[in-house]
Amino acid sequence: MLGFLVSLLVAIVIGLIGSAIVGNRMPGGIIGSMIAGLIGAWIGHGLLGTWGPSLAGFAIIPAIIGAVIFVFLLSLVFRGMRKEA
Repeated sequence: MLGFLVSLLVAIVIGLIGSAIVGNRMPGGIIGSMIAGLIGAWIGHGLLGTWGPSLAGFAIIPAIIGAVIFVFLLSLVFRGMRKEA
């Protein structure tokens, strides 16, 4: 149980770092950052593998890069939706 909570906290921090690098706020607050961190870790693992330091099952560098990619793509989608409306 404690490992799961640590993983969620690491995912939140990764999501916050990813949204800070992109410069856009992730919609949904802490939950949105957690989702960005989890999906970013998945994207980063798929694109870059598991190199670099690891914490709570997350390869930190690929996870942050994946979170940046996810937040950037999500911001493009939301920006396009705002222009349509």
